[in-house]
Amino acid sequence: MMNATDQYTMQDPRFQYQLPHAKPDPSQPDPALDTLLKPQADHGEDTYRGSERLAGRKALVTGADSGIGRAVAIAFAREGADLVITHLPSEEIDATETLRLIEKTGRKGICIPGDITDKSFCEELVKGAVEHLGSIDILVNNAAKQQYIEELEDIPSDDFQEVYATNVFAMFWITKAAVPHMPAGASIINTTSIQSYQPSPGLLAYASSKGAITAFTKGLAKMLIKKGIRVNAVAPGPVWTPIQLSGGQSEEKLEHFGEHVPMGRPGQPAEVAPAFVFLASQESSYITAETIGVTGGAHLP
Repeated sequence: MMNATDQYTMQDPRFQYQLPHAKPDPSQPDPALDTLLKPQADHGEDTYRGSERLAGRKALVTGADSGIGRAVAIAFAREGADLVITHLPSEEIDATETLRLIEKTGRKGICIPGDITDKSFCEELVKGAVEHLGSIDILVNNAAKQQYIEELEDIPSDDFQEVYATNVFAMFWITKAAVPHMPAGASIINTTSIQSYQPSPGLLAYASSKGAITAFTKGLAKMLIKKGIRVNAVAPGPVWTPIQLSGGQSEEKLEHFGEHVPMGRPGQPAEVAPAFVFLASQESSYITAETIGVTGGAHLP
């Protein structure tokens, strides 16, 4: 694991983690696996300390097999929440490790594998989550697809549509199915990106889909506050996750991944999860329709 540092001791954030200096990994499938990620990321396995901020809550988290989703699942469980997570069947090895970490806390953890680009699966996912948990207090729409393609003419229409189906349509289908089961006080948190505000060449489909998520979050928040449900988003900057290694970045960008932000390094999933915990907890009771940037200084507008 890459420098699993103590997040509770004051230190210079520029040097809290070493730089990965990686290259595209031909051994990585698509989607990539955390099990094969080199160097491995820090999800807070050895560092995150809970304080019962989400005691008794029921959370559904998509894409929790690895990366930011795994870090969020670990943090939620250590804060006292029970979880249902979803992942593609090909990501079972990663999901099993996430489930082990959830259950190690003494909380309930359930995996429901499937493809969220399928509307019917999204509806069955929510139904299954409610059956296992009784309700949904926290919904995290985190699963995403990212593909780096340099030139517009090289972007296949099918690939562009798949990015939107994964990042945008699935969020809509899952949220629509979940809201009837969410009580007043519940929280929806969507994972957008710095790419929503500062798009990189080569990430046209991904960046524009994240722009859609940002707008969806703000509009939905104003729609659902009449039900007492808050809706917010977290916008990570460059964060070291498997999505970067299987075509998510060019070789040149990977070798210098995250060096362009003011902090001079990429973030780790463990550094992003606390923002989700804050937005899920009652501590953020007066916050809705907002986006929290976790970007290493590449600030949001």
